Amino acid sequence: MKQDVVGISGINATDNPGPGCAVARSLSKIRQQPKVVGLSYDVHDPGNYMDDIFSNSFLMPYPRSGWESMQTSLQSIQQKTGLNILIPCLDVELPLMIRHKDQLSQMGIKTLLPSEKQFELRSKDQLVELSPQIGCLHPKTKVVYSLDEMVDVLKNDIELPAVIKGKYYKAYVVYNLETAILKGSEIAGEWGFPLLVQEKIDGQEINMIGLSNRQGEVKGRVSIKKQLTTQLGKVWTAVTIRDERLDKICDNFGKATNWNGPFELECMTNQDGVYLIEINPRFPAWVYFATCVGVNLPEMLLKIIESDDCPAQLDYPLGKYLVRYSAEFITDLDKFQNLLSCGNREGI
Repeated sequence: MKQDVVGISGINATDNPGPGCAVARSLSKIRQQPKVVGLSYDVHDPGNYMDDIFSNSFLMPYPRSGWESMQTSLQSIQQKTGLNILIPCLDVELPLMIRHKDQLSQMGIKTLLPSEKQFELRSKDQLVELSPQIGCLHPKTKVVYSLDEMVDVLKNDIELPAVIKGKYYKAYVVYNLETAILKGSEIAGEWGFPLLVQEKIDGQEINMIGLSNRQGEVKGRVSIKKQLTTQLGKVWTAVTIRDERLDKICDNFGKATNWNGPFELECMTNQDGVYLIEINPRFPAWVYFATCVGVNLPEMLLKIIESDDCPAQLDYPLGKYLVRYSAEFITDLDKFQNLLSCGNREGI
């Protein structure tokens, strides 16, 4: 049987980690391991140098370069490696991949991606409408298209402290108008408008990672309660939990959107109920935690891609504790130079 070659992006394993390295680590645990190559947008991404989980890594053009550049790069990688499965792990690249998934299929590259409509349904500015459909609350949220409009909302509609968000990336809690303007300018300068002004919800943060097949059926899931987070809100320590309310919201999400592929529900819970904060349309960076408690979602994704389904895995041990830590490893400068000169770690 021909070995699958899986391309994985989001290999920026820094203090703001992408999911890619955790997805690759999960695939390294399965019996019939595929060949895994990293797809990187920055020569400094640590995943470029992790030859224990990536057979090679390749530099890619930024998604803003457009489909033709992306397609040319993927075709080159395919010719060199036999790439036939793609797991995109970054929000910013997903719209391009989704829009052109038929072309990917024609190239012989298989994926499990939502439709454009499904992708938009879980967009941050659409959650006000989606939340009641799936049985949860949502913080009061206003979409603004200028800093003046943002200030007006904070003065008259949403009380401080509040949360300022970009539609795709970044979120900051702000306690005064000056900080709101500073952070709003920062997000808009990097990602543009609109911005979201959101009511700050106090309570306990709980997250769920999940995977749906092509019929929107949830085949695997794991829930955690965050204990410690970084300044950017990324998990540092967490514990596995079971919350029947979150299980129901997850099932409702799959049915309401007919979601295809991986996702993460980010929620806050307090005496009022469960508030849906965000839905990430890909694996989160803590996906390896799910693998370690017996739910290898990247392996299940490959099974769905190959055979259109897989056995459900909805049970896992409770009280398992995740501790993230920083570490260093030493590699050869040749790999860095190969990435710069040849566009891939091995210099092929």
